[in-house]
Amino acid sequence: MRERSWRKTVGLLLSGALLLAAAACGSAGDEPANGGSSDPASKGGVIHIGYQKYGSVNLLKGKGGLDEKLAEIGYKAEWTLFPGGPQLLEAMNVGSVDIGHTGEAPPIFAQAAGTPLVYLARSPASPKAEAILVSENSPIQSVADLKGKKVALNKGSNVHYLLVKALEQAGVPYGDIETVFLPPADARAAFESGSVDAWVIWEPFYSAAQLATKARVLADGEGLVKNYEFVLASRSFADKHAEAVEVVLDALKEADVWAEEDPKRAAELLSPELGIDVPSLEQAMGHRAFGIEEIDDGTLAEQQRIADAFLELKLIPEKLDVKEAAWKKP
Repeated sequence: MRERSWRKTVGLLLSGALLLAAAACGSAGDEPANGGSSDPASKGGVIHIGYQKYGSVNLLKGKGGLDEKLAEIGYKAEWTLFPGGPQLLEAMNVGSVDIGHTGEAPPIFAQAAGTPLVYLARSPASPKAEAILVSENSPIQSVADLKGKKVALNKGSNVHYLLVKALEQAGVPYGDIETVFLPPADARAAFESGSVDAWVIWEPFYSAAQLATKARVLADGEGLVKNYEFVLASRSFADKHAEAVEVVLDALKEADVWAEEDPKRAAELLSPELGIDVPSLEQAMGHRAFGIEEIDDGTLAEQQRIADAFLELKLIPEKLDVKEAAWKKP
């Protein structure tokens, strides 16, 4: 029964990704996804970049400068916004995204669904950048009190693993809560209306909701999860366009240095695009670590632990070897 449920979920996500893929291709002038050329191995073309609200890739888009760097080697970027990592990686699976960024859990679910992705880089750990929220006057005082309660989250997102680990620490079986799978906007509406008892969410939605509603933080990721932000690519694109990948990674490093040195300016730049006020974004930036680092064996081992935990809960159908998604530079 769980197997059929998992397959149904993947099918629904894939249907949504197909719609996003069509939109992305249309916005790029109907150019092919892998490098914008009829020959994916040819030099130059379009890099389709998927991004979410917030994170290093969003900072790079807001700051600018990537187009000039890519133009020097014959490429240009086309950007598509996604509501979460699972949706972004499903679009990568159907060929609409070449490079994108997500938290820890989406690559696990995507690899389980057959997405040919590779890990390019990661941020330092940012455990305080995701949290379980309850309303200001909620009777819930601890994670243990979530037993029998409705908890909203984006299925397959980085916060999915936070919820698993928080419940494990509190001694509450995962099956003893009622998960309500919603994207951030719908989850916030459900949270504010009281139709769910708690909300597991990442930055900057976390700070925006907390400051606007006086929501209480039941738990964040400190001591529970690493909460890495990963930069990922489709394997075929990374293998055939390694030079362009390195240009993007270098630009991401520069954008992170800029944001760390002037977080207020970064918040002011992103605020109009994200529809989130500057104070919320400043708080959110205070919860994250900056930098772009290489993927090492320890990182892959941590991802393997997440995959194994999801397998034990039957959230994925079979054991994964995360190392198969490690990128070996040509």
